Amino acid sequence: MDDTDHKVQRQFHVTAESTGLRLDQFLTQQFPDHSRAHIQQWIKQGGVKINGHNTKSKTLLKGFEVIDLEVVLEPAVNDQPEAMALDIVYEDPHLLIVNKPAGLVVHPGSGNPNGTLLNGLLALGEQQAMLTRAGIVHRLDKDTSGLMVVAKTSECQLKLIELLKTHDIKRQYFCVAKGRIKQGGTVHNQLGRHPSQRIKMAVVLNGKEAITHYAPHEQFDHYTSLQVNLETGRTHQIRVHMHHLGHPLVGDPLYGNPKRVDAEVDAELKTLIREFPRQALHAERLEFVHPITNKPIEAHAELPDDLCQLIDDLAFLDQKHSDFDEFEVEYVE
Repeated sequence: MDDTDHKVQRQFHVTAESTGLRLDQFLTQQFPDHSRAHIQQWIKQGGVKINGHNTKSKTLLKGFEVIDLEVVLEPAVNDQPEAMALDIVYEDPHLLIVNKPAGLVVHPGSGNPNGTLLNGLLALGEQQAMLTRAGIVHRLDKDTSGLMVVAKTSECQLKLIELLKTHDIKRQYFCVAKGRIKQGGTVHNQLGRHPSQRIKMAVVLNGKEAITHYAPHEQFDHYTSLQVNLETGRTHQIRVHMHHLGHPLVGDPLYGNPKRVDAEVDAELKTLIREFPRQALHAERLEFVHPITNKPIEAHAELPDDLCQLIDDLAFLDQKHSDFDEFEVEYVE
């Protein structure tokens, strides 16, 4: 069955091999693109009959029944499609990987009723509207750039969600954090809603397990670029964990005051840090085994221009200060 077929009519003749199966189990085998909960709704709404009669999901098959199915597939999302110039770095009949720019909201919501990635995905084809969240299986914050995998069929969406649950999608990020971080490490604790500031997440005692691995990439005066790998995928996980370590991300308005810069930082570097317009975080690599074809998939997204410029500026100021220090030493001698 194709997700783009809005009306589905099928007839099944139950064989002896299916004896003892519940009706919803049997139909889930026939329609792997759909969850059992979805199929149970078809049965509850009278779209499935056994030998011409309405039935229930828990009905046990005895063998040799005739099952008639006639359902109309309703769109899973009703948001409006909007044509967008999406940066799609990989695509096949089952899924696509998009490089999301900073500033693009993933889902419509309060304050962002349209102009989101979901709206852009709906414009790619009718099949995306038939999928929960238009095929989106994970998200990035509005001002985080980088790679997201999106399903194009229900079967693929369900299997991608399972890969995320079992931590079988490797996600690598690049970020710039406050402070000189000389050694890598792992943060392993629990995250949940902040007890008093509900828009924030925090390290709590009764939250969900969160594991973040980090390693320094390049050190600058007062700042460090890092490679970060997620083992779990909690809301704001990297941002919260780096703040928890005392190294909030450059430009993070929620977990690190972008205007607060250490007193010993010189004026030029202070201006650079204070003017960076977003959290310095980019999802640069995705790696997983394709849930349908079983082929290895690896996608990479180069750093966007604003992060490249930030790194160049940090390196330039580093060198400038180094040259100035050498000059001062020579002058004293």
